[in-house]
Amino acid sequence: MKKVCVILLILLASYAFGLTTDGFVRVEGGTFTMGSPAGEPTRFSNEAQRQVTLSSFYMGMHPVTQAEYQEIMGSNPSHFVGPNLPVERVSWFDAVLFCNRLSEERGLTPVYTINGQTITWDRTANGYRLPTEAEWEYACRAGTSTPFNTGANITTDQANYDGSRPFNNNPRGVSRQRTSPVGSFAPNAFGLYDMHGNVGEWVWDWNVEYARGELTDPMGAASGFHKVFRGGSWNHAADFLRSSRRGGNIPTTRSADLGFRLVRNAD
Repeated sequence: MKKVCVILLILLASYAFGLTTDGFVRVEGGTFTMGSPAGEPTRFSNEAQRQVTLSSFYMGMHPVTQAEYQEIMGSNPSHFVGPNLPVERVSWFDAVLFCNRLSEERGLTPVYTINGQTITWDRTANGYRLPTEAEWEYACRAGTSTPFNTGANITTDQANYDGSRPFNNNPRGVSRQRTSPVGSFAPNAFGLYDMHGNVGEWVWDWNVEYARGELTDPMGAASGFHKVFRGGSWNHAADFLRSSRRGGNIPTTRSADLGFRLVRNAD
């Protein structure tokens, strides 16, 4: 009876969050305010608000795990080792290559054309890819407009970050000083885990000023020096976990606090 109840709960969760059989959540498109309001604590000037409209897409429930990466790539570059831990020490280029190989493995059309360090994106392809920065923030917020999808603050009971550096003078929490298994904390309202903390997540966009005004399915600038990562990590202060916070690094960077999450176009 207990086993039947567990199966029923999983089925109900799948219905509620629009889960697919491959561990992805359907994120329904819509319009939201990207960026942060002027009064948000620790806000940066590159978080100017704009209205963004997005098409529907599928997003992985959690960052890519080491088991998933090992299965496709045949290696595990991570510093903190465990099959259900998020893969880390992957560059932006590593993440792009993984997307293409997984697409091929599952009989889908690869999204990216790779020519050395020049990567182009076929938006019509049905394979796996990195989210755009706008898609990532929309999915992270899950309908919220507060600094975090948990509200005005986030605690170390809600995400894995450096609890010795809390947000906006709130009480301190624990500092785990390593990654935690994916799904260790409650999901957001879209059924997505670890959108705040654990590992920062590479996205498609270059880390340059976003275009102003109303945008539809934006891809960001055509060129730049740093690629954006979002969400903050086990090694970051709480303010880095804010939904609008933009991190950046050169795309060849491999770090124990950087991983990635997949998306694909909706049918």
